[in-house]
Amino acid sequence: MKNLHRTNSLLQATVLILITMMTVPRSNAQQSKPSGSGYAPVNGAKVYYEVYGEGKPIVLLHGAFMTIGTNWGQLIPELSKTRKVIAVELQGHGHTPFSDRKLSYTTLASDVEGVMDYLKIDSADVAGYSFGGAVAYQFAIRSPRRLRKLVIISATYKSSGWLPEINKAFKTMKPELFAHTPMKAAYDAVAPDKTKWTKFLEQMIASAATPFDMGDANISKITAPVLIISGDNDGLDKIELIKTYQLLGGAVSADMGAMPQSQLAIVPAQGHVSLMMQTAMILGYLNNFLK
Repeated sequence: MKNLHRTNSLLQATVLILITMMTVPRSNAQQSKPSGSGYAPVNGAKVYYEVYGEGKPIVLLHGAFMTIGTNWGQLIPELSKTRKVIAVELQGHGHTPFSDRKLSYTTLASDVEGVMDYLKIDSADVAGYSFGGAVAYQFAIRSPRRLRKLVIISATYKSSGWLPEINKAFKTMKPELFAHTPMKAAYDAVAPDKTKWTKFLEQMIASAATPFDMGDANISKITAPVLIISGDNDGLDKIELIKTYQLLGGAVSADMGAMPQSQLAIVPAQGHVSLMMQTAMILGYLNNFLK
């Protein structure tokens, strides 16, 4: 019993550390101002978006409990030099109001498509981090004609894609773990109704603890090129990650045949949070893959 209590305490401590780290202010904070922003009315909800730059469109989908600025603040100024960047805040996150709609990857992916419709964007590259990466996978499955290329950063399309200890940590999260964190401060700075904070947390925590699987068969049907970026110690099960890459046509001997159109980057000495802080590295991968 003591060992079980100690394990749960360690899991909760790990979750708290991750929560705190994910929105620690950085010296290179977002400096660009959007050329456009607003709310797209989609699926009975209002979804907030920001637009930066000009060129081929790329849609950015943030991680759980995050905002556009806390997730993409360092990358947007660079990406928007050559691209039209459309950054979206998902249901209940940031400027987007809390909704009693059931939180599902299918609904969120439909929201992304709705934002594209509202902005009259026929197709785009899509990049998602963590929770946003799962939404991006679902977007690729449900809206293949709207997708050019897909970038998945430290994310999976099924619960078993995470290591067992990560799934255990998801089940130990409590709303009180988020009190007095930078994540709470970021929410308070932009949320249209701050009183929804606890309901938002409860909705997200319940979603995180619910097993999901978008299906190997669906992933294998993705025809768009996919770039997967993962830290070597980011909580993803690397055996499952290689299986994902195989479903996308990768993990072959390119010396004996054609180079796959999809790519896999395993970044050394990086965890789930620190990976997203490697701005120059991620930007290099994105530019090489998307050009």
